[in-house]
Amino acid sequence: MSVSPTLEAPGGSIEATALRVLIVDDETLARKRVRRLLQGEARVDVIGECANGPDAVAAIREQEPDLVLLDVQMPGMDGLAVIDAVGADRMPPVVFVTAHEAYALQAFDVQAVDYLLKPFDQDRLHEALNRARRRCGSRADNGLPEQLAELVQDMQRRRSHLQRIAVRTDGRVLLVPVAEVDWLESAGNYICLHSGSKTHIVRETMARLEEQLDPARFARIHRSTMINLNRIRELQPYFHGDYKVLLEDGTELTLSRNYRENLMNRLGLAN
Repeated sequence: MSVSPTLEAPGGSIEATALRVLIVDDETLARKRVRRLLQGEARVDVIGECANGPDAVAAIREQEPDLVLLDVQMPGMDGLAVIDAVGADRMPPVVFVTAHEAYALQAFDVQAVDYLLKPFDQDRLHEALNRARRRCGSRADNGLPEQLAELVQDMQRRRSHLQRIAVRTDGRVLLVPVAEVDWLESAGNYICLHSGSKTHIVRETMARLEEQLDPARFARIHRSTMINLNRIRELQPYFHGDYKVLLEDGTELTLSRNYRENLMNRLGLAN
């Protein structure tokens, strides 16, 4: 793997290290935005863009970039599968990029790897690039392949069933245990998490979040509503095949007939 030379700068600034960067994201607008932000960075050469996993694997093997800005969630072959295909021992430093807060359970602050949550700004990208420059200068003996492989395995375990949901509020990241969530309702690309007397707003879609939650614990009861099965106190027949769902705290929700059979199966009430 070739690494761009470090150019000496006054005071030995790490920003003098040149980087050849590959952008990997299935969203065209996201790739354009990242490229625009990179134009504001010194000594950064964007060597290419990839819109899917297979193209990313080929580009990494052929062009050997110094850094890959890699989207975690892509249809088909996602970011983790790209690393598996290339091989951790041949993978250049990676900055994971995602729009989904459910993945941001912690900072993944390990050597040679950073994690950007969309929408990130110029300062946050600058920080990630400098971290990558430091790794480029020391990757020969820093155990990068082992650490990257461990990170991928850790993310795969977390992805199987979400244990906590990250909520960004007042410049902080609050980690809400899924076991404490009573019910969820969607509003476009946002979700309201109802936990006791508190309501948290998360930038995420219901479909994406449902994929990450344990199906033995959570179930959809309406197109825009999902509940913690352990919070159900009572089901009451309503109109036109719908039901009212009463939760332990007195919350009353509607069970749509389109989701009735699935919920009854989950509760062991199917005929």
